[in-house]
Order: sequence, then C-alpha cells, then structure tokens
Amino acid sequence: MDSATSDRDALRPTADNGLKIVVVGGFGVGKTTLVRSVSEIRPLNTEETMTRAGEEVDDLDGVHSKTATTVAFDFGRITLDARSVLYLFGAPGQERFWFLWDRLFSGTLGAVVLVDTRRLADSWYAIDRLEHHGTPFIVACNDFGGPLHTEEQIRKALDLSPDVPLVECDARDRSSSKYVLITLVEHLHALSARARSAGSPADTAAAARTPEPTP
Repeated sequence: MDSATSDRDALRPTADNGLKIVVVGGFGVGKTTLVRSVSEIRPLNTEETMTRAGEEVDDLDGVHSKTATTVAFDFGRITLDARSVLYLFGAPGQERFWFLWDRLFSGTLGAVVLVDTRRLADSWYAIDRLEHHGTPFIVACNDFGGPLHTEEQIRKALDLSPDVPLVECDARDRSSSKYVLITLVEHLHALSARARSAGSPADTAAAARTPEPTP
C-alpha cells in the first residue's frame, strides 16, 4: 500500500463526528452498487451467490439477471469535511431479511431510499418503516433505463410529502452517488435549522450533530 492510499484510507485525526446513514430500497435497486461507488475505503459487503433454492422465496421479477445478493448489510465510509464522516450501511432488499432493518435504523441520522422506477411498489415498505421510526430520508431514482415518469407521478405513487427531496442518480457513478449523499445532508441540515427555530430539546440535540453540507 503506497502512502497516498494510506492517507486516503485513514481517518483524519480531527474527525470526531461520525454520522450513520442507511441506504434502503427494494431488491436489486442498486444499494450495494451505490455504497461501492462512493465509499473512500474498500467497502464491506455480505453478498452471496444466488442459487436456485432462492427462487422459491425471492421475487425475481425485473431482476432476473442478478447473480448475487446482500444477506446482511453493506458498509462504506465517506469524509464530508475535516470533522465529519458518513458511515454508510446498505440494507438487504429481500423480504426475508427485512427483520434486520430495525436494527440498522438504530442510531441512524438519515436515510436514502433508492428506487427503481420500473418497480415503484418495491419501495413502499422502506418508506413505511422510515416513517414509523421517524427517520428523515430522501428518495433517489436509480437509472435503469426504464419508462420515464414525471416527478409528480413518482411522488404520487410513493405518497411522498412535498418536503421530501426527490433526485435522479446513477448508482454506478461516484459523482452521482455523492450528489445523493450531499442532498441528504442538506435536507438534514434544513431540518436541523427548523428544529433549532422550534426550540425542541431533543431535536436541537440531534441538530447539533448535523454538519454543514459540503459542496
């Protein structure tokens, strides 16, 4: 390992603000791909080869070409600034692993709901669980070359409130994935500012942990 790689992979000594972010969504929407594309360290993943036995329990509609699947979670890291680091957790998408989600949501500052617009209904459960936990989130539509939908159509299909940011992305592209995370941090910062104005003690404490967004 050369010195440049070592410097890039090591946490800065000034980093003291670790922020946990979860990437959720349906089966095969690109969660593992997003974490891989944006992580500044070699991401941890728990992908296993899909077998014929899994066809009995997993809905492969629209993802027939998928050959591996996450069975626990993905993990990556990206530095926001000298003091703040995002820890990224990618949740498994199959229904049989949904029981892990509540644990992954524990201590989470915010979430990205990754969506395949060809299979919008697959995102309903993720949004429902985040709303149940009161976890702020944004929605990112991954580009699979499917049918075009207007923002209004997607918001209506997912029953999104007007204040939930909705963005497009290509999870394979680092700059696009980074834009998704910046959008989430900006959303969290806006919510934090609102909480400070409202003066809620619990929200104000959470707000203090949210860094200023970095371009």
